[in-house]
Amino acid sequence: MKISTKGRYALRFMLDVASHQDEGVVRVKDAAQRQEISLKYLEQVVSLLVKTGMVRSMKGPNGGYRLTREANDYTVGDILEATEGCLAPVDCLMDSPNRCSRSQSCVTLRLWRELYEGMEQILNKYTLQDLVDWQKETPDHYVIEKGE
Repeated sequence: MKISTKGRYALRFMLDVASHQDEGVVRVKDAAQRQEISLKYLEQVVSLLVKTGMVRSMKGPNGGYRLTREANDYTVGDILEATEGCLAPVDCLMDSPNRCSRSQSCVTLRLWRELYEGMEQILNKYTLQDLVDWQKETPDHYVIEKGE
């Protein structure tokens, strides 16, 4: 499972909003500049976040975006699923109950389940507030670096 730029940028945008919303609403243009993300691409990502209820749009000349909940009410998993969809490493784990005709005899299914459960455990362990707190510990490293 590889998290796409859409998921990584969503996480960076949410972190930016959580870090700056005490100053008021966060404009996409400002977040894009701080995070070194293409404005056009970030606008597409933010649209997904609005549709899934992660952020809300404030209209007007001083408009921008705000979180819909407290930062500690968002897990990293919530944010990634909002933009990536299901994070299951294989298709047969996307349905519950498993509809694969081979599920009763599949030797690898246990491996895929454990991988998925481990990934979910880590992604749901950390909240947006945890990332905000980590950022405060290392202010010189504000931008979350791009993965390879």
